Amino acid sequence: MKIAFFDFDGTITRRDTLFEIIRYQKGAIAMYAGMLLLSPVLVLFRLKLLSSHRTKEIVLRWFFRGTPAAQFRTMCEAFCKHRLPSLLRPQAIAAIKDHQSKGHLVAVVTASARDWVAPWCATMGISCIATQLEVKDQHLTGNILGLNCNGDEKVCRIQAEYQLDQYEDIYAYGDSNGDKAMLALAGTAVYKPFRTNA
Repeated sequence: MKIAFFDFDGTITRRDTLFEIIRYQKGAIAMYAGMLLLSPVLVLFRLKLLSSHRTKEIVLRWFFRGTPAAQFRTMCEAFCKHRLPSLLRPQAIAAIKDHQSKGHLVAVVTASARDWVAPWCATMGISCIATQLEVKDQHLTGNILGLNCNGDEKVCRIQAEYQLDQYEDIYAYGDSNGDKAMLALAGTAVYKPFRTNA
């Protein structure tokens, strides 16, 4: 048995989907206005003075705190159908289908929220390991449930889902420092693939 793990943002897609989901659900004007107001936070993140986990929660709280979870998920499903296809890298899709044609298991492992990645994964017939968003009283809090699925947490999530010693070959595809721990698991690791379709 063989298995392939794919990062999502920047590997399968051409852009960070957090900002695309904000644009899709809130509109471009609201997104840019929010980004302007949150610019001090984003600068701190760029300077590595604020963690990706903390930064993501600040952004999520700003745009989505108090949003009914059912409404949010419905919009995420619509995003997967109508917006996401234009963001996908054709070579990444071809690589996924090549693995599937060979009988390999395929899983996306992403720091993006499960809400807007899992519906697309389901249409592709692949698994999804992703960041979970906290919901209380059927509304988003803007917080992350558990840890952001990035860096070492990607490895922890993979090991919780799969007994890797049962696989004769492990493939991994990623494009950022947050993927390097996952890439280290693989016998065949590809860093920054599919860039000809940027």
